[in-house]
Amino acid sequence: MDSTAMRAWARIDLAALRANVEALRARAPGAGLMAVVKSDAYGHGMVPCARAAIEAGATWLGTATPQEALELRAAGVGARALCWLWTPGGPWREAIEADIDVSVSGMWALREVVAAARAAGRHARVHLKADTGLGRNGAQPADWPELVAAARAAEAEGALQVTGLWSHFACADEPGHPSIAAQLASYREALAHAERAGLRPEVRHMANSPATLTLPESHFDLVRTGVAMYGISPVPQLGAPADFGLRPVMTLGARIALVKAVPGGHGISYGHKYTTPGATTLALVPVGYADGIPRHASGTGPVLVAGKWRTVAGRVAMDQFVVDLGGDSAEVGDEALLFGPGDRGEPTAEDWALAADTISYEIITRIGTRVPRVYVGK
Repeated sequence: MDSTAMRAWARIDLAALRANVEALRARAPGAGLMAVVKSDAYGHGMVPCARAAIEAGATWLGTATPQEALELRAAGVGARALCWLWTPGGPWREAIEADIDVSVSGMWALREVVAAARAAGRHARVHLKADTGLGRNGAQPADWPELVAAARAAEAEGALQVTGLWSHFACADEPGHPSIAAQLASYREALAHAERAGLRPEVRHMANSPATLTLPESHFDLVRTGVAMYGISPVPQLGAPADFGLRPVMTLGARIALVKAVPGGHGISYGHKYTTPGATTLALVPVGYADGIPRHASGTGPVLVAGKWRTVAGRVAMDQFVVDLGGDSAEVGDEALLFGPGDRGEPTAEDWALAADTISYEIITRIGTRVPRVYVGK
């Protein structure tokens, strides 16, 4: 697909993604790697990224919703896959029949998966999740013994196989945070109880991207790498992506739609939050918050246009925003680079995160479907 004819594009470098997976595997040499491809692979395209990650040695895929995992199967992706965000009445049977591992955090979910396994006439593959302190999904320590006992009974009956025991960190991106050691201790207690009850899981897993990079004692049998796989540093205070051997995978660009001269005192975009300080040249960039450009970055978002960093002038609108070229020149059709690896001097996703007072995870994930993905490095 030729980006020169596009309004905007997100260039996805699959070679960079494969290299990132290899770099992350090297950080956890004794563990398998789960490539987390939820939310359309953090906006990069779930199926192409899943395939590239498997080519680079990922042994598992991870999704949030069962629908995402079922989409992988429909696309012919047959690697081991875990999905973990379930609500009552979910497609348990479909997941079981598609050989998808499912996560269970409470008795309601265990009852539903057992019923679905009986209806399907085959056992379910289940990962029990312990809440070790994140306070989201997972069974509380007080509820863990009941869940483990019921799962062991269902396993003995042949309704399921407990293939995983897992948890998730709250503050692994803050090395030294006291919750990290506390959660690891809680997880080890949960593992010990499950093993005493007779469970023999295939994989024990707790490490997310930051823990994969900074906490080797958390690696166990499997690490789950999400944002790091896409070349975003999950621990910015310890270094940029390159410091961890990672490279950003997405480059977001657009074609300038209009260039015009305006006098000083000219208001720009809704609300006139920016007024030109003198006679200048404006360039119109045809992407906006409907494409995932954060409106919170109005007046602060950085863009590379005509070889220099510019800043969004005034408010980001639904479909477009303006940059003040400050007397420099540009041509209609010229490239405006919003973010990328930084090789050409362009901003990075982290720069946009700082401009919008958010995290880089959100910047890459929110880029919408109006922006075509162009895959390179296949």
